[in-house]
Amino acid sequence: MNVPENLKYSNDHEWVRVEGDVAYVGVTDFAQSQLGDIVFVEIETEGEEVAQNEEFGTIEAVKTVSSLMMPVSGEVLEVNEALEDSPESVNSDPYGEGWMIKISIEDASQLDALLSAEQYKAIL
Repeated sequence: MNVPENLKYSNDHEWVRVEGDVAYVGVTDFAQSQLGDIVFVEIETEGEEVAQNEEFGTIEAVKTVSSLMMPVSGEVLEVNEALEDSPESVNSDPYGEGWMIKISIEDASQLDALLSAEQYKAIL
C-alpha cells in the first residue's frame, strides 16, 4: 500500500498535500483500492467554503458511490477537470494525476489533527 510520507491523512481516507497556504486533496491508495474501478467523480463545490468533515463531492465506482469528506475547512479553489474525462486516474495515480481539489486552508491548526503516514498505516 502506497502511503507517501510527505502527506497528511484523514480517518476518511483522504490525503492532504500542503503547499504554502493552499492544499491539494484526494483519496488514498487504500481508498481507491477498496472502491475498485472508479467511473465518475462529481465535485460541485468549486468557489464554496466547505467545513472540515463535510462532504465536498462524491466518487462513483462500478458497484458503489462514496462521499468525499473535507479533511480541513477551506474554500475550494479548483477542481481537477481532468477527472471528468479520466476518472480512472484516481485508481492509477491517486497522489498525482488523481488529485481532486485545490483548497485555501481556513485554519492551519486543523492540519495538526490529521494523521501522519505512520499513524495512517497503523489504522489500515
